[in-house]
Amino acid sequence: MNRTKIALITTALLCLGLLLVALYLQLVEKMLPCPYCVLQRYAFIAIGLSCLIALALPRAVRRLGFALGFGSALFGIGAAAKHVWILFNPEVSCGMDPLETGLNKIILADVLPVLLKADGLCDTPYPPIFGLSIPAWALIWFLIFALVLGVLLFSKKKARELFGKGH
Repeated sequence: MNRTKIALITTALLCLGLLLVALYLQLVEKMLPCPYCVLQRYAFIAIGLSCLIALALPRAVRRLGFALGFGSALFGIGAAAKHVWILFNPEVSCGMDPLETGLNKIILADVLPVLLKADGLCDTPYPPIFGLSIPAWALIWFLIFALVLGVLLFSKKKARELFGKGH
């Protein structure tokens, strides 16, 4: 198995692991997800699925999967950065706003409410994990995923150097 495939499988598994951590925090630690948390969950799902799509595609069009994952990582960066900003500016809560209402009307929120239904407030100051807020950790992971998928997408030569010969 070449390193590109290992990177894609690892990224998909990390996304799954991060979603499982989110569920643990929600169900066990009673940390309710806010609209920006749910947007970040959608981004992790999209990145993981994009990596699996890239694995399934023939080499000639595998970059489509890289592009989908890279775009999803950029979306996640935006959602996580906005969430971090809200935590530093609690007077600007997302609270009960159209974002929450709209997210909760998406059919996936009805199908997987435990994972994709927004019930919390964005400005709730949950205890930090190793000194960082949960959205700050999500932002770091989105940056890592954007870097990996960006290298695979934009630089064929760099990708070979970093992730092995095969695409």
